[in-house]
Amino acid sequence: MEDIHTNPYYGIFNRQKTNQFKVGNTTYKERIKKLDALMVALEVDYKQKIREAMYADFKKPYLETDLTEIYPVLTEIRFAKSNLKSWMKKQKVDTPLSLLGASSYIVYEPKGVCLLISPWNFPINLTFGPLVSAIAAGNTIIIKPSEMTPNASKVMAEIVSALYKEDEVALFEGEVEVSEHLLKLPFNHIFFTGSPQVGKIVMKAASKHLTSVTLELGGKSPTIIDDSANLEKAVEKIIFGKFTNAGQTCIAPDYILLQENLKEQFTTLFKSKIKQFYTDQVALSDSYSRIVNAKHFERLTGYIAEAKINGSTIVSGGASDGKDHFIEPTLVFDVPEDSKLMQDEIFGPILPVKTFSTLQEPVDYINSKEKPLALYIYSKSDKNIDFIMSNTRAGSGCINHNLLQFLNHNLPFGGSNNSGLGKSHGFFGFEAFSNKRGMMKQHTMGATDLLTPPYTNFKQKLIDFTLKWF
Repeated sequence: MEDIHTNPYYGIFNRQKTNQFKVGNTTYKERIKKLDALMVALEVDYKQKIREAMYADFKKPYLETDLTEIYPVLTEIRFAKSNLKSWMKKQKVDTPLSLLGASSYIVYEPKGVCLLISPWNFPINLTFGPLVSAIAAGNTIIIKPSEMTPNASKVMAEIVSALYKEDEVALFEGEVEVSEHLLKLPFNHIFFTGSPQVGKIVMKAASKHLTSVTLELGGKSPTIIDDSANLEKAVEKIIFGKFTNAGQTCIAPDYILLQENLKEQFTTLFKSKIKQFYTDQVALSDSYSRIVNAKHFERLTGYIAEAKINGSTIVSGGASDGKDHFIEPTLVFDVPEDSKLMQDEIFGPILPVKTFSTLQEPVDYINSKEKPLALYIYSKSDKNIDFIMSNTRAGSGCINHNLLQFLNHNLPFGGSNNSGLGKSHGFFGFEAFSNKRGMMKQHTMGATDLLTPPYTNFKQKLIDFTLKWF
């Protein structure tokens, strides 16, 4: 077993550990000052650098970067600033009559030294969003961003080093070996965003130190469309949700469960809306991103090739260009259940569709798989919506839209079991990075003071009375 003192990151870790109480005892105003600095960096000082970095990593349009990378973090900061004073207050709770003479309250104290491992698909958003919660809760933080988006990681490293001292917030770039070294350190909390497979590795490493974890994972998020839905609006919203960031979104619709009588109309609307969003030639559109690297490009084109071999029907799209890591928005029907498109989380611009006749069919299908990170329902029937909601389980979702639940900081965001553990955003993010410390304060002599040894008949009568009435 590696000696912790020889770990290349132990020095910074130990400095943060030493500094944790100073940081943890900061006032809400001091924490807001740190959040303000991050806000100015994102909104003004580094905005253009972030845009250019995201274009270099994904060929992501500037507007999409503003909307999906910068805006969610700014709203997270604003929400935290508006509520942090109340979040940090002692939360009074009732004290039972059997403990008469005492008062009770909960203190949200910082967990301590935290590790934040962030993914490549929305690197700015999914790094700085959790960082806001960690700062708001008064922790020291070490960040490991993904090596797959080096340009975004470089800009984030610049921002962190410019705004914060290393004994408060530090960021380390590098390959997977960096994460491996960091996971050997006894952090107080780990916040990981990524795949379920890697999430299991993180959780195993955390268990060696009994470190608490928040795991934002993924899975195949289904979208159900019944024949009461406004199909045109549904298709328009699904295309936006699925093909933003070229489908590389953990809560994007992964596959469609479509009432079978809608198949022809759905296909026609899909082709029309793709043309409306991205013109006749998607590859020339300045509103469409690219796949992050060659490895993921080859994985996704492999899915399309397998679908063709297995007799699936590609009714729209399917074209690709390896030099540009471009894959056209692709709609596929008749996909065999054992194909990778139906077994793996797609994480790309390929949308398989399965049809159903009765509503029980999609419910049974969803329940045959792991719980998804998100589930979307397009329907005007309250009866159908209630049936689906009552008979399925998922981390989050929307009715008659998709993705937007992520932007409401009053909602907890996260998965369930295979799609994640713990919640984030708003108060739920603050709570994830906090220990709820239960406290009681004795003011006067209480009933329990009468029950100390030696035990007498009178004390027995007191406890009999307590057992019956309190």
